[in-house]
Amino acid sequence: MGFGTNSELMDGRSKVSFCSGSCHAEHILQVLNSYRRSGTFTDVVLQVDGCEFPCHRATLCASSLYFRSMFNSSGFQENRQPAVKLQGISSAAMDSLLDFMYEGRLKLDEENVESVFQAADRLDVPVLSKACVQFLQERVSHSNCLGLMDFASLYVLQPLQEQCQTLLYQDFQQVLRHDEFLGLPKARVLELLACERLQVTEEVLVTAALRWVHHWPDERKQDLRELLERLRLPLLDPAFFTGALEADELVQECAELRPLLQEARMYRVFGREVQSERTRPRRCSGWAEVIFVIGGCDKNGFSRLSFTEKLNVSSGEWTSAAALPGYSKSEFAACELQNDIYVSGTYHLCMYQVSQIILPIFCQNKNMRVGTGESEELKT
Repeated sequence: MGFGTNSELMDGRSKVSFCSGSCHAEHILQVLNSYRRSGTFTDVVLQVDGCEFPCHRATLCASSLYFRSMFNSSGFQENRQPAVKLQGISSAAMDSLLDFMYEGRLKLDEENVESVFQAADRLDVPVLSKACVQFLQERVSHSNCLGLMDFASLYVLQPLQEQCQTLLYQDFQQVLRHDEFLGLPKARVLELLACERLQVTEEVLVTAALRWVHHWPDERKQDLRELLERLRLPLLDPAFFTGALEADELVQECAELRPLLQEARMYRVFGREVQSERTRPRRCSGWAEVIFVIGGCDKNGFSRLSFTEKLNVSSGEWTSAAALPGYSKSEFAACELQNDIYVSGTYHLCMYQVSQIILPIFCQNKNMRVGTGESEELKT
């Protein structure tokens, strides 16, 4: 059996590259991890949460920017020390993190993902940090979005935080049904009740406040006034105000609530004559303060205009509304009563319903006539 001439061997034509593939690298990692667990060839000991983890500096540096900086810099006293003590990491999380560093694999679950992320973030293992964040993003739900939002805020995880906020703002009614909401501290509940971005009715927020207080009534009943102060009690549905709020046992026992309840009752009688922060609708409630421009004439004073436009005070946006029905006049009177606009002209009386600010329509009272000269009889 021959292998060619010397000249053929010299020009490299008989050379063949061989690669065992990823199996070889995986085998090496597994062997290194077994060496770590047995303490073979280790050159540093990590002291974490009362436990000791013999390790190889080279492997730690290959996986962690934190260890790479520590062991390669003379500025760290741990550079040549045989043992390094780490704070703020649990032993279980460190054990899982070392498995990932040595073998590139790790089992994440709801129980360990936050502690593993904290360890990976602390020791600067970005690949594992991203895996933990992705794991959390895939599991955001009504039952955990409050806690995950705080977690994301603490570690500046903006995509996760925005995902939790979106679910919270759009579906707060479902979020408050879970135990996570009931366990919130008072300061966090106050923050939520005052939030302008929650897309819920005021009745839902009152229900949330009462449910939170009733969860631990002895400890929380003294917070009831401070909670309900954040809410728009004057804007509540009258049936809900009477049947759910006033009928609540803790509300009846709280003398400090009487001024708030009285303000709500007065608003129902006198309308916008009663003004406070609690009579202004929330930004996301579907209600908004608007200014209406109704009818008029052109700049020459000849053509009468039937158009109606409205200005959203909050956004500064002008939009068209329903036109005056059946006529265009410039000399009429307009007034607002309980969120309806009444327009009276020479021969017509109209009520402009704007209660929802979304689909305004005119309702013309055909039985009423307004005379300009002699008094006219009102037809019934």
